[in-house]
Amino acid sequence: MHPLNKATQLTAGDSSTPLTDTDLAELYAYPSLPPTGVVLRANMVGSIDGVATVDGRSGGLGGPGDKQLFMVLRALSDAVVVGARTAFAEGYGPVQPHAGLAALRLRSGQAPTAKLVLLSSSLAIPTDDPLLADPETVVATCSRAPADARSRLIDAGAQVIDCGDEHVDPAAVTRHLAGIGAWRVLCEGGPSLLGSLVAAGLLDELCVTVSPLLTAGAGKHITIGDGSSRPMRRMHVLGDDEDYLYVRWVREQH
Repeated sequence: MHPLNKATQLTAGDSSTPLTDTDLAELYAYPSLPPTGVVLRANMVGSIDGVATVDGRSGGLGGPGDKQLFMVLRALSDAVVVGARTAFAEGYGPVQPHAGLAALRLRSGQAPTAKLVLLSSSLAIPTDDPLLADPETVVATCSRAPADARSRLIDAGAQVIDCGDEHVDPAAVTRHLAGIGAWRVLCEGGPSLLGSLVAAGLLDELCVTVSPLLTAGAGKHITIGDGSSRPMRRMHVLGDDEDYLYVRWVREQH
């Protein structure tokens, strides 16, 4: 299929016009900079029954439309935040420029690509991973992380910052990003990180791709946390001819 071919904004009628990357960029444009200093959006994929992985990876749930949207959301952001274990399990590489949206980033005063921020309290990160060779990659850890692991990463050229004492504090990460002007923040998981953002009241938006798959398994839910609940409001629902749904939720304002 063509990415998001026959995509329909289900909340606005039965149009079957395919959505381009530019169309998606307009639909998912970040709002204005809020007083908090950042807009924190998460992008997750899950099965119909809410499971985030198949055989330990989220890749088995995605499709061409999900990949297209994944790249557009990255192209709109200043920083991509992800748990280090998730990044290595999913085989992450450096964030790549989006040729079709390069002019939009330039007009917005953004760097050519988003900065990748890996969160790790243990710093159990292979020093030879290509992610560390990218000067835009940041490792956010805590002050009590193993000193020997910290030294190895720094010696390998990694940019390591402390955001918390015993554990990585997501609020400290967002404060750091706000301080360097990277206010359009995209979180790509995993479920534990997303759950911590919900619990801390930091999540402004959640973009969910619903895969047309029932797993009936014991895989992780797209969030793992303390049971915190937050009201959200639906901005739009998109669909494609492979039966995927793409839902954008925003924080309910009181």
